Amino acid sequence: MAARGTARRGAGGGSARGPDPQEEPPPPLQAVLVADSFNRRFFPISKDRPRALLPMANVAMIDYTLEFLTATGVEETFVFCCWKSAEIKEHLQKSKWCQHTSPNTVRFVTSDLYRSLGDVLRDVDAKSLVRSDFILVTGDVVSNFNISKALEEHKLRRKMEKNVSVMTMIFKKSSPGHHARCKEDDIVIAMDSATNRVLHYQRTQGLKRFRFPMSLFQSSIENVEVRHDLLDCHISICSPQVAELFTDNFDYQTRDDFVRGLLVNEEVLGNQIHMHVTTEEYGAHICNLLMYEAVCSDIIRRWVYPLTPEMNFTDDKNQSYTHSKHNIYRGVDVSLGHGSVLEENVLIGQGTVIGSNCFITNSIIGQNCRIGDKVTLDGAVLWDRVHVADNVEIHQSVICDAAEVKEKVKLKPRCVLSSRVVVGPAITLSEGTVISLYPPDEEEEDDDQFSDDSGVNKESKVKLKGYNKKDVGSEGRGYLWKADDKNEEDEDEQRQSLWGEEYFVWSPGVEKTGPAMHSEEESESDSDLSMGSEEPDSRAASPQLDDIKVFQNEVLGTLQRGEEENISCDNLVLEINSLKYAYNIGLKEMMQVLSKVILEFPLQQLDANLDSQNYFAALLPLLKNWTPLFKNYIKRASDHLNALCAIEEFFLEHDSLCTSIAKVLMTFYQLEILDEDVILNWFSLRDTSDKGKQLRKNQRLQKFIQWLEEAEEESSDGDQD
Repeated sequence: MAARGTARRGAGGGSARGPDPQEEPPPPLQAVLVADSFNRRFFPISKDRPRALLPMANVAMIDYTLEFLTATGVEETFVFCCWKSAEIKEHLQKSKWCQHTSPNTVRFVTSDLYRSLGDVLRDVDAKSLVRSDFILVTGDVVSNFNISKALEEHKLRRKMEKNVSVMTMIFKKSSPGHHARCKEDDIVIAMDSATNRVLHYQRTQGLKRFRFPMSLFQSSIENVEVRHDLLDCHISICSPQVAELFTDNFDYQTRDDFVRGLLVNEEVLGNQIHMHVTTEEYGAHICNLLMYEAVCSDIIRRWVYPLTPEMNFTDDKNQSYTHSKHNIYRGVDVSLGHGSVLEENVLIGQGTVIGSNCFITNSIIGQNCRIGDKVTLDGAVLWDRVHVADNVEIHQSVICDAAEVKEKVKLKPRCVLSSRVVVGPAITLSEGTVISLYPPDEEEEDDDQFSDDSGVNKESKVKLKGYNKKDVGSEGRGYLWKADDKNEEDEDEQRQSLWGEEYFVWSPGVEKTGPAMHSEEESESDSDLSMGSEEPDSRAASPQLDDIKVFQNEVLGTLQRGEEENISCDNLVLEINSLKYAYNIGLKEMMQVLSKVILEFPLQQLDANLDSQNYFAALLPLLKNWTPLFKNYIKRASDHLNALCAIEEFFLEHDSLCTSIAKVLMTFYQLEILDEDVILNWFSLRDTSDKGKQLRKNQRLQKFIQWLEEAEEESSDGDQD
């Protein structure tokens, strides 16, 4: 695959022909800006305004990203849009970025077919948009980095090593637990200290222990450094080969997929990934509302200088502010009533009127808002045209465009009122309440659900359902963003999606399970969900049952041929990946099909009436031979769980073989395919069928589980010692 890129684009800086350096000027620095996260983490807020246009200190997120790119020296930026692309395009066309004086030429690429970062980069390759090294970034990054040094290092590596290095990832040194470090993006990295080459990359949220391949420490590399003090800025310097590699590998849907794939197949592909760490500058990725609040606060506190409100880097006449002590920023035509106090870290947009005897601290208020008398705003973010009546308290909450809060309403921390919502009067919204004009059970299964006009006439349909006055008040307008009483797990999933808090994993038919499984499942991040995943926010349609059956037969045929012709697991992975993409199979279906096919293999090859002992004897060599096949697909805790559920389903369908389930699970564990923590979590699931509960009463299985628990306790005791 590496040879493909070299043959098509040439060897670049590694050429040995000795070109004249004055022959032609270097190509302009380009950037690919992905203005879509390909998930619904900010729903219901982003139903009305695309995520890239959410205001950060009254300036759209994407403006910060474009300012960073322009300051870096980027001369041409391709903005890729899918969800509400017309709104993003309209915003940018009115901005300084599309003026003829802009040093950074912005070009729009829109499509309703983009479902992942992989789709975008495959389109970049198909259209040959990039001519040399480019910067890859998402539209929700706020940074004041100067990456000139990192860019020079990247180009030098490619020149010295003949284009071996294809990507340089940008990190900021930041201690775990820092308020601007998103837990979902926490990673542990093993690197070559001498060259900054990435050797191992793993997301860590919820993991009890880290696993590293022994080959890391047995190689010829003199100093291997393991780091957990890095904040992933989601900024990457890429060679044109990156887009080509995404084209060659259809299962690459996210940047994480790409990084893992290259690290696993480094010896085969001959490509490397490097990293650059900065210590002084600022960088953050807004993946949820917790990060949104944290970065807004950092902007007001001037940690992102020179991207501060009074600098008006967007050159927007409506964004003119004066800055005074205690970080108080006031726009034009702001009116402050008698006795009102602006304590510290307050931003007030132009045309806003504030009544008397108000107390405002650590808050952001948009343009043309109306604030009544005796109002308390503490850690509040108000967008444009918000109306707040008298005697209102708002604590650490987000109020979107044109929302209205009536008299004597109290919002406890982490409440969200989406656009045009009305609440009150005289009610208290409990912590974490989300109110929207769109009910959470609204179905969006139409083919055009991600097109620009998908929201047309939605509000008129919603009004027919009526509002619950207990939720929004006697004069309120909106719906509590909450699942029905029978699906409390949906409510936590919705809240977790918006705020990014560490709740239990949710999946259909599964009760609350351990946080470790949840955290790894979610760690693919808001901008990195894999195509076809079963996450509630996934945009890829699930494959039809017929497709799954055909895919299962194709996988079976591939494995049969692999067994007969002794085909290597690497080649089997390539064949199965191509089938996976052809039939639009998600990771969950992938694990179910693979597990089922391999477990049924002895029955189809030998005798469907095998007894338990002979069945396991026939299965054992297959599991040993195909261990790399499983390990290629089982990476996250959710993958482990999907495999376990498939194993359980197989033994429930074959009662006569149930006595061998303990041996099968022990083999999976000993081959390091399945992790002990997830096996224990699977065994303790309470929401299982009667047959599932009966299966868990198997004495051999219970002894195996007891052995695992004792082994884990001994391991914990040893770690403490």
